[in-house]
Amino acid sequence: MSKLKHYLPTVLKGSAVLGTVAAAAYFYRKDDTQKQHSILRNFPLIGRIRYMTEQIGPELRQYLFENNNEGTPFSRKEFEDVVKAGKYKERLIGFGSERDFNEAGYYIRNSMFPNLREELRIDNSQKINTKVYEVDEEGLLTRKEKREDRQIEPYFLRDEDAVIIGGDTCRNPFKLKGLVGQSAMSYGALGENAITALSRGLGLAGGTWMNTGEGGLSKYHLSGNPDIIMQIGPGLFGVRTAGGEFSWEEFKKKSEIEQVKAFEIKLAQGAKIRGGHIEGQKVTEEIAQIRLVEPGQTINSPNRFYEFKNFNELFEFVERMRDVGGKPIGIKIVVGDLDALEEMTKNMRDTGKGPDFITVDGGEGGTGATYQELADAVGLPIMSALPLVDEMLKKYGVRNRVKLIASGKLTSPDKVAVALAMGADLVNIARGFMISVGCIMAEICHTNHCPAGVATTDSKLQDGLVIEEKQYRVANYVISLREGLFNLAAAAGIDTPTKFERKHIVHKDEWGRVSPVRDITLTPEKVEKLRNKEKVEK
Repeated sequence: MSKLKHYLPTVLKGSAVLGTVAAAAYFYRKDDTQKQHSILRNFPLIGRIRYMTEQIGPELRQYLFENNNEGTPFSRKEFEDVVKAGKYKERLIGFGSERDFNEAGYYIRNSMFPNLREELRIDNSQKINTKVYEVDEEGLLTRKEKREDRQIEPYFLRDEDAVIIGGDTCRNPFKLKGLVGQSAMSYGALGENAITALSRGLGLAGGTWMNTGEGGLSKYHLSGNPDIIMQIGPGLFGVRTAGGEFSWEEFKKKSEIEQVKAFEIKLAQGAKIRGGHIEGQKVTEEIAQIRLVEPGQTINSPNRFYEFKNFNELFEFVERMRDVGGKPIGIKIVVGDLDALEEMTKNMRDTGKGPDFITVDGGEGGTGATYQELADAVGLPIMSALPLVDEMLKKYGVRNRVKLIASGKLTSPDKVAVALAMGADLVNIARGFMISVGCIMAEICHTNHCPAGVATTDSKLQDGLVIEEKQYRVANYVISLREGLFNLAAAAGIDTPTKFERKHIVHKDEWGRVSPVRDITLTPEKVEKLRNKEKVEK
């Protein structure tokens, strides 16, 4: 026994060395003879180290090498801000901002005499029971924390400030006492656990809404009893006949569901200026039943509706939907074709028809599977598109008839406030809510292998996402956003965030020059000048 103890370390070390040498020899031989990779063929061992490093590069950059303000699509700080708001309902910081003040960006003008808390028009009469985590002790390898019950204030708008969609056009207008809701994310693209957690969290928070995405309305969307905007894409999922045409009968059935407060026709979205795509492995029997398609078949929906091909036909379709369903009808667009934007608003004025709300999705949107070139280059970013749409609607005198919903990486209260000042009435968030239910930005949403169990229908992976736990993070996150908006409104000297206007923000460029927003945003007048200039140049 004593001899075994004496020689055991030597045996183990020898085995480790032999194992390493054997593995190196195996990979050397394999790489040296393969014909697919030239680097591996020329430099077998070094080449393999290179590929391994490349494979784990994103994780290394995110956790070790990038500072808190680096990284895309969201920096580490942006990611952590969502997590902390959801998990701990904590947004206080110490020792100052980590924002790079040398970079260009928008800033909120603070008032010399900000509003006191009691001067703000907040409806906190109804409290919300949630759960938050408290950290007792944190070490290098361990963290002792406990979850506690907490009663929090909801930060609703007062009734007189509530945003009403379709107030003058619909039998059933949609009243909103919060300014932030969940952007379109389909069941199928996200798993049932994620959708259920989002539904329950949003229902718990109240004053908000859940957009179903174009994948149809599922029982998971309804499980938390939130207000719902049902999106209809060119694939007509959930409102289609067996032959793939729009079914007015199915649409009427959906409109009779009390939780469905409005419908959104998706003409485009920032992540993909194309039809939707979902791999066949994600199209389960249940998803197929909800979408009214064949199970196991990869779905590539068209990039345009067959039901209309111009604004006259679109608005006639909208009128009929509103008449049949009795609820507000919106459209979702990405701004790129400025002539078409002007044609649309002019048509709204001339015909007296049009949508009850327009969702303006920035080109930086990102939850849909798409091609790199479309994601990178097509469609204006939200802060360029939003004021242009707002001004165009004003130019043709139809701004009072339509509400604007902005979306595009608006995950924090300050970004939401800037969007409101730029012309938005409401703000949609998608990826922020994904992070709130556990997304780690693995960026493999389209593969069905999401390690966090969010963007997957794989039951094993979804086991990691516990609905009962995540629902509170969703509620805490959206309520924190609303609280932050009131904080910013007070700083700007207004008593409710619904009063944010362009005068409340300025833009500072990288050289320190400060400009009013009107000087740097694209307006209908500037568009006209561009047109005239192009005519002259031709």
